[in-house]
Amino acid sequence: MKPTNHSVYDFFLNREAGLLDREHYRSFAIFVPIIYKQNEPHLLFQVRGENIKQPGEICFPGGKVDQEDASPKAAAIRELIEEIGVSHSEVTCYGPLDYMITPYRFTLYPFIGEIAANATFNLNPDEVQEVFTVPIKVLKNMEPKTYNIYLEVQPEDAFPYHLIPNGEEYNWRTGVVHEHFYEYNGRVIWGLTARILKHVLYLLP
Repeated sequence: MKPTNHSVYDFFLNREAGLLDREHYRSFAIFVPIIYKQNEPHLLFQVRGENIKQPGEICFPGGKVDQEDASPKAAAIRELIEEIGVSHSEVTCYGPLDYMITPYRFTLYPFIGEIAANATFNLNPDEVQEVFTVPIKVLKNMEPKTYNIYLEVQPEDAFPYHLIPNGEEYNWRTGVVHEHFYEYNGRVIWGLTARILKHVLYLLP
């Protein structure tokens, strides 16, 4: 059929979909670094600094996408350079991994790439305690332990139950997060880092 209102039709025809309520979400970009040691590919991880949130945890380089960043990819490369101190010429970004929307209202854009084998590191002590690498073939042979975190709905005290069907007995939807744990030489990789790692290992040949 022909549309009744051509201006409305043209508006939606040319509109690109985005994330609903995007203004309430924060965006973060992650760089998953591959580095070759004796011609064998490793993944590089870092240990978070003592003066930042979640100190001592293992993660990939990354951080918030700033307004000045041209794209999430640019943010991921910038964060990598700022945190471990390699130069831009020592970094190659292969491309994007699957992005993630978390229950905590932020979007996560991971990218995978390579650091030159002869790169010089100059760690930012405010954000990074140390870095270490794990051979990809070792990680691919691991079977992570997986546990569930169940998400429940807890309305505030003033919630207007009288405005919804069944009131306080309303059957809320709940959710579950699958938490994976990788253990290597006394180190534990878990949380969002482990979820990204599992995705990377699935994609890598």
